[in-house]
Amino acid sequence: MTKEMDASDGSGVLQSKRNATRYQILVQIAERQPAVSQQEIADDIGITSQAVSDYLRDLIEQGYVKKHGRGRYEVTKQGVDWLISQTDDLRDFVRHVSEDVIGQVEIETALATTAIDEGQTVSLSMRGGVLRATPGETADATAVAVTDAEKGQDVGVTDFEGVLDYDVGRVTVISVPQVQDGGSAEVDSATVSGHVETHDLLVTSGTEALAVVESTNHEPDVRFGTPLAVQEAATKGLDVLLLAVTSELSTHTDKLREQNISYEVVDAAE
Repeated sequence: MTKEMDASDGSGVLQSKRNATRYQILVQIAERQPAVSQQEIADDIGITSQAVSDYLRDLIEQGYVKKHGRGRYEVTKQGVDWLISQTDDLRDFVRHVSEDVIGQVEIETALATTAIDEGQTVSLSMRGGVLRATPGETADATAVAVTDAEKGQDVGVTDFEGVLDYDVGRVTVISVPQVQDGGSAEVDSATVSGHVETHDLLVTSGTEALAVVESTNHEPDVRFGTPLAVQEAATKGLDVLLLAVTSELSTHTDKLREQNISYEVVDAAE
């Protein structure tokens, strides 16, 4: 066996154009044997009939093909083994492309403002903390839809161009003492109510914080507010009012500082 045909040396069908052609010819012979038309093989794989003849002569010399007479060929066991080894390599490569390469292509999810067809160019905007897609190129930021969607449905978008223009939200933090330090009774409900009206999202972290919000006759938008949830909301352009029990306060503010999100701590003590 020549080195070029040895799959173990790394010169498989993806590394060698000659081996790629040999692979295709062997597959064509296996499909047609024993009666094999060199012209049909040439037409199918896009080379000349003379080239097929040259490859066949080489494959016969290497022991991958046996000739039984004019126009009658058979792939040998050695040839089948080589085909299997190369097919396994191709299968692994396709799996790598599908899972590791294509799977990492950046695809974001948006809400369709109206019906969108796969492949359509869309304009992107950020409203209410949600990425939204509108057919056409009317905004500074555009993308291409990778799924169909009706109005209000989620749509996958990729191939981003331009800059999505929106302001990052701000976070107002009200510290609520733990119950052993007075809890919700130590917080001025009127101060909290005043801030609720000027923020997009009301978030609580801790039972004492929830008690404060309920005393103002409001319902929190997020009852179990984690630092990641607050950070994500602000990153998407929402102004967040966060009531956090003192034991959770530093965890939240540390996360906001790490992400360069502006915040202020308001004194709402009675």
